[in-house]
Amino acid sequence: MAVAEELGVDHEVILYIKTPPGREELEKIVTALEDPVEDLVRKDSLFKKHDYNPDDYVGNPAAVIEILLKHKQLLQRPVLLRGDRAIIGRPKARIVEFLSE
Repeated sequence: MAVAEELGVDHEVILYIKTPPGREELEKIVTALEDPVEDLVRKDSLFKKHDYNPDDYVGNPAAVIEILLKHKQLLQRPVLLRGDRAIIGRPKARIVEFLSE
């Protein structure tokens, strides 16, 4: 993660396709997330292909976790964790702000 390196922040990159987060890790992310939980789910072509309804995930951490366990590629990224806080790093400026605190 170039931004973390530029800021000199120690970090760990998790390759979510090779090593997807399990239920426990997703629960930790959902609990710490400062963004709306439904934002963790990408509403891309795969989402549409399965005819999922975006409204089913609004304010529904359990549904978000279930869909991400089933379709790891729907995880919005990057997700940054720091202590007991988590954000989705979009737009990129959020990453700098989050890591600089």
